[in-house]
Amino acid sequence: MQVEVTWKGRLSFDGKAESGFTVPLGSSADVGGDDDGFRPMELMALSLAACTAMDVISILSKKRQAVSDFRVTVKTERASEHPKVFTQATIEYHVSGKDVQEEAVRRAIELSATRYCPAQAMLRQVFPIDLLYFIYEEEDGSTRLVTQGRYQPELT
Repeated sequence: MQVEVTWKGRLSFDGKAESGFTVPLGSSADVGGDDDGFRPMELMALSLAACTAMDVISILSKKRQAVSDFRVTVKTERASEHPKVFTQATIEYHVSGKDVQEEAVRRAIELSATRYCPAQAMLRQVFPIDLLYFIYEEEDGSTRLVTQGRYQPELT
């Protein structure tokens, strides 16, 4: 894989991947930027969220779960001193649908955490990642939380 970052001036850049897609990168005004793009650490957290989200929704689809809405939230904590690395992350999986089975959600999260998501596999070598899930039932136009839990992978 190869990516390239091209300077646009001040602290603004365009990032381009082999896929041909580009993403604006920037910095906040308080450090001399123009507040015109993603921060690099935001992209790292987004990459983690996207990687595991793609795995989990694909697995749930294969398990024929009737998912109507799905989102993944990644919350990170950072060191207070430079280089201000991530020190911990929590991934929250929010799954809505009709009769979505908790075991299917847990298994999808497990497979993503232990087998399929390279971003998660790489980052968990550096800091702990908590995995939480929330399953909502949709009925008669409303949504209610039916179960929530934590998945703790057995990692070596």
